[in-house]
Amino acid sequence: MKRLITFLSCLILFGAVGCAKAPQVTNQIEVWHWLTDRQEALQALAQKYEEQTGIKVKLELFAPSDIYSQKITAASQANVLPDIYGILDDKKSIAALFIRAGLVADLTPEFEADGGAWEKTFFPKALDVNRFQEGNADKIKPGIYGVPIDVTNIQLVYNKALLKKAGIAKVPTTFSEFVSAVEALRRVGVTPFVSGFGETWFIHCFASNYAFNILGEDKVMATYRGEVKYTDPGWIRVFSIFKTLRDKGAFMEGIVNKGNKYAEQDFALERAAFAFNGSWCANVYKGMNPNLDYGVASLPAFDTLNPMRSWGGAGSSFVVNNTSPNKDKAIAFLKWLTAKEQQVFLAEKTNNLPANREAVAAVSPVLADFARSVETSTHPLTWPLNEDPLVIEAFDKGIQAIIIGEKTPKQIAEEVQAMKARQMQKRAR
Repeated sequence: MKRLITFLSCLILFGAVGCAKAPQVTNQIEVWHWLTDRQEALQALAQKYEEQTGIKVKLELFAPSDIYSQKITAASQANVLPDIYGILDDKKSIAALFIRAGLVADLTPEFEADGGAWEKTFFPKALDVNRFQEGNADKIKPGIYGVPIDVTNIQLVYNKALLKKAGIAKVPTTFSEFVSAVEALRRVGVTPFVSGFGETWFIHCFASNYAFNILGEDKVMATYRGEVKYTDPGWIRVFSIFKTLRDKGAFMEGIVNKGNKYAEQDFALERAAFAFNGSWCANVYKGMNPNLDYGVASLPAFDTLNPMRSWGGAGSSFVVNNTSPNKDKAIAFLKWLTAKEQQVFLAEKTNNLPANREAVAAVSPVLADFARSVETSTHPLTWPLNEDPLVIEAFDKGIQAIIIGEKTPKQIAEEVQAMKARQMQKRAR
């Protein structure tokens, strides 16, 4: 990542874009992607588009995602990026570097044309992930720079048969009800909860949802600015959620070392009653256990004063190469790809939530449950600011320590605050 940032910074400073031989206008659009589960469906759509328009869409798949990112970096350096591609990173600052280098087109005029007809077809939360707002920290011209082709949402999923076995008639909506459900499941020998907490971003997602619920968004942002300490009683309550669940025996053994693909397998094979997972799981679970009977619910709220939010927004997005002579053709194809008919086809073939709101009516009941929370979702890419990465690392690893019983919520709060103070002191120098 440091090499990517260094290279792109140099690209901006020395005007590397445009040094290579200018590409030619063609009747072909080249698309690079990393979506192995969607290659077949995308290929079918590409063929259909060629039949309808006479324009060939050449799809190039590079996987896994780290190989894809390396390919994009090398192509950026050589100024040979395709007409359409994706930027795989969870930080808008990386996308900003591509934009400043002239490698990403501002699509705002296209979204706003005809009274915003194209923009209105999308879930607003999906577009927000690709949108730079007025006064953004990266000083990018406000606008929409990417096109989502699907959306995602992370929720609590539950096994209906295992809940019935434990005598749980109603899916928990409050944290106290969830604790009672955990106790009921333990009494009948069922592991209550599994998730990929070996991947710390899953912990951060779970914890930040409760932080928004307990403290409220304004106070969370005030913490990131350094105005509220992590030793605040509200943050102690956030950390204590993990201690309570540990003490009640909620977590599957070894959860802090478990990658999400293994957690998905555990839930699909009915080894746990609850899991914390994203809408992509519909496709995963179908492949692992087609007969799995499960539902989707929001995380049980700890506090009733603030809404229970969930991470969500654009799942996969494409950008248009601003240097491409085929830019207009690329935009036309993305408009077609995100229209209702094509979005329904993608949803049916891949079990992913469509970015087009009009296509949601055609999805499975499980995906429809996920879709209901998209409009109220949140995501770090849409927040006005984010916490320092080293503070996030201390936060997430601290929660892992609470889960395995090594440290108390108070100890972790103090350690995270100490890291926060150090980072703020460094920035002040």
